[in-house]
Amino acid sequence: MNLDLTGKNALVCGSTQGIGKAAARELAALGANVFLFARNEEKLKHTLAELPVIHQAQQHNWLAADFDVPDQVGKVIHDFSTRHTVHILVNNTGGPPGGTAIDATIDAYRIAFNSHLICNQLITQALVPGMKQAGYGRIINIISTSVKIPIRGLGVSNTIRGAVASWAKTLSLELAIFGITVNNVLPGATQTGRLDSLIRSKAEKTGRTEEEVLNEMIHEIPAGRIGSPEEVAAAIAFLATPAAAYINGVSLPVDGGRTGCI
Repeated sequence: MNLDLTGKNALVCGSTQGIGKAAARELAALGANVFLFARNEEKLKHTLAELPVIHQAQQHNWLAADFDVPDQVGKVIHDFSTRHTVHILVNNTGGPPGGTAIDATIDAYRIAFNSHLICNQLITQALVPGMKQAGYGRIINIISTSVKIPIRGLGVSNTIRGAVASWAKTLSLELAIFGITVNNVLPGATQTGRLDSLIRSKAEKTGRTEEEVLNEMIHEIPAGRIGSPEEVAAAIAFLATPAAAYINGVSLPVDGGRTGCI
């Protein structure tokens, strides 16, 4: 099974923490040259220093933009794409704040739509020509299990993540002929800052302790535990490899079996 990414360039968004950071490390460990993409330059520099280098020719770097400002992302990625061919794109952006769909403001939907779908589109449009020329492309979107079953209390997130999943499925039909696959990884409960924030918010709203909220969450997971960012990153990295060339247009839950549908 060919898992070697030597000579491949990977761009990982949201790569200074959580699942994005774990994915960047895993891709580097398989030999890819990794470009980190996030907003905080200090965190980017710190993460860059942590990436493994497994062969002499391997090089890593970073670029910075604020995903809440699509025009900034578009400019940065356009300039980048004129100088680099990217074979592997990991679209990953922090989730919108919790709350019900009916109570969410129009701005909340607009901000989430811009930072997720619009930024994904800008980045993908800039990088796909290089993938076509190389005859190799892997576009992997980190979304949520909510695209299969909506999660209560995440109204805006459920809505926007669903749009991203449909966008990705459409792209998978359009790009496969060029040797480019488009897949979604759907993390369940994963030990990240995002999960900690959701637990705190739910505890405050329900008057329960954070431990009680966490235990209730774990009770719903057949595996009986919270996942690690590295476990999600392993799925991302596999989809990026030559071995996954015939996997296209799927939404893969990585959730310990929690998602209750086939």
